[in-house]
Amino acid sequence: MTGADAAPVHATCVAIDGAGVLIRGASGAGKSDLALRLIDGGAALVADDQVALETREGELWVRAPARLRGRLEVRGVGIVDLPSVEAARLVLVVDLVATDTIERLPEAACETILGTVLPRLRIAPFESSAPAKLRLAARQATRDSKPRS
Repeated sequence: MTGADAAPVHATCVAIDGAGVLIRGASGAGKSDLALRLIDGGAALVADDQVALETREGELWVRAPARLRGRLEVRGVGIVDLPSVEAARLVLVVDLVATDTIERLPEAACETILGTVLPRLRIAPFESSAPAKLRLAARQATRDSKPRS
């Protein structure tokens, strides 16, 4: 990736089974906390706090800015160094919201970022099922984004 079309975004990203999941929310919304729980369950850190988005061969990729690579803010502990992946193909966008704003059976939602249409999900980050819901959605988005033969 050249970085020529990189767009910086305030967000956190993890890779679930190699697929990138962009986690967005206001400062203090729980992005890093949810990422930590996902990483503890087998996901890989891509970037925390800021990500760089790039298009490559019609796909959207995400990576960490060099100064933040392999670092995760853990509230109450500090900034910790963790193993990370250099980049991941983005398959899902997740917005962190309050529990009472989530519909029980929401319509499918999408968002276009740098010309790429991605599924978008709204999650309450501190629900105990949040990591499981996100893993399910990421795996579904990965299946849906693969070319059909």
